[in-house]
Amino acid sequence: MKKLLHTPEGVRDIYNVECGKKLALEGRLKKTFHLYGYHDIQTPMFEYFDVFRKEIGTIPSKDLYKFFDKEGNTLVLRPDITPSVARAAATLFGEETLPVRLCYTGNTFVNHSSYQGRLREVTQMGAELIGDDSVEADAEMLAMVIESLLTIGVKEFQINVGNMEFFQSLIDDANLDEEAKDRVIELINNRNYFGVEEYLDSISVNRSAREAFVSLSELTGGAESLTRAKALAPNSEGIMAVKRLERIYDILRIYGMEKYVTFDLSMTGTYGYYTGIIFRGYTYGSGDAIVKGGRYDHLLEKFGKKSPSIGFVIVVDELMNAMIRQKLRIVYTRKNTIILYDKNKTKAAVSLAMDFRRKSKNVELIKKADKRLLEEYVEYGKEYYAGNLIYIKSSGEIAMINLVTGEHKIVKEES
Repeated sequence: MKKLLHTPEGVRDIYNVECGKKLALEGRLKKTFHLYGYHDIQTPMFEYFDVFRKEIGTIPSKDLYKFFDKEGNTLVLRPDITPSVARAAATLFGEETLPVRLCYTGNTFVNHSSYQGRLREVTQMGAELIGDDSVEADAEMLAMVIESLLTIGVKEFQINVGNMEFFQSLIDDANLDEEAKDRVIELINNRNYFGVEEYLDSISVNRSAREAFVSLSELTGGAESLTRAKALAPNSEGIMAVKRLERIYDILRIYGMEKYVTFDLSMTGTYGYYTGIIFRGYTYGSGDAIVKGGRYDHLLEKFGKKSPSIGFVIVVDELMNAMIRQKLRIVYTRKNTIILYDKNKTKAAVSLAMDFRRKSKNVELIKKADKRLLEEYVEYGKEYYAGNLIYIKSSGEIAMINLVTGEHKIVKEES
């Protein structure tokens, strides 16, 4: 049998310093979630197919990784963690009437077409606020996203915010069926507003509705764009949707975070379960959104609990790529001390290592090979982010080397 030495397309190994930096980044993000009062939850990596069926509003079935259990049930690797959390919350908190705050870290799996060149397994960190339909809840989620990014050192980013209810008001006014709606959404997502106008004209949509869709390209920017949106709204539902965005913006001013938000009334949402505000976060150095989120007031109903909710995910892999390209430092503490020892100093080396470990200090024990130079071990320590190297020589001398500053110090081994 041929040995498989590489991974399947769309997945990769993450190891050593990169893995350490990724875990450190996740730890800092999770700390921010906890500061906002969110509690950890873990859901299974795979679920029954029904959790992600078409009616739920997640990704198309053809993009799911499917397999079967021994009873013949169809299972899928989760493409999106929000439906899993919704299913769990409906089960575990079915009788809870107060808001529930949950956060998580996990990998998702989407079988993208090979030509897209995207990872098929990515790590997402997210938060879900379940059981709260308030404007304050919307603002809290946006504030938590912004604070999370600022905490890890990302300063240049933008959170685009829209409202599905505003977009739906235009759909209703134009009296579009599902096929026409999907086509319009596709054209708008591609920023092809000429194509939108041409298509709506071809299916005899009234002029005012056509003009409203084409004008979506102008409904982006700061709070002033909301004034234009209200004038364009075709009905009371559209006007109320814009007014909700205005109230969210007012609360973000209290947080002092309004400058990071841009409104985009043409946004349609990544998933079909979004019902209210939707948002995506962007920064330079990434070809895709690093944050995706929105309100999903009817998702939990599909699992048996009526509960308005809102949530978001941070795509950790995209975020790391952007930070590397922006040359932003991902804080990764040099944790290990290397104890290097000559072959006749095993007892001294092990005793010292055990003493360090009792004091909660990380130690890597290495027996020095006769043919290797000390400099090779120093370079090794630097490469793997060790902080110090202690060399116990056969003569009894102990050399202490700070791998950050390069400082050397020689001390005598105790008698």
